Amino acid sequence: MSNLGAYQWITTLSKKVGGPFQLLGITAVGGYAVFRAIEAGGKKAYKVFKKNKEHEKNISNASEYIVTKESKSDENVDFAVGDKFCILEKDGDSILIDKLDDPNSPYFVSKEFLKEISEYNKNDNE
Repeated sequence: MSNLGAYQWITTLSKKVGGPFQLLGITAVGGYAVFRAIEAGGKKAYKVFKKNKEHEKNISNASEYIVTKESKSDENVDFAVGDKFCILEKDGDSILIDKLDDPNSPYFVSKEFLKEISEYNKNDNE
């Protein structure tokens, strides 16, 4: 049994790739590629995290509205008395709401529908 261990393994590997300089080159390029991939993934994760934090901040600053009449929207979203929602975006008659404590939220519903089932727009100038 040999006591060369790692030296013998590196020597064998070096011979398979064409010599020690090729092995160093492959190791350097491979390490660089792995590092860049990890860096790109980290940047993407940071952007997603930052976007989610901004979304949570916008929701926390939004006014909450309470549903006063049980109903179902044309988009098949059920609303029960006491449900709470926040307005995320408005575009004409279409409104994007975040129905609180609903894992499938957000939803698009019409402005007129929200006026009928909640206190939405009672003090709004739209």
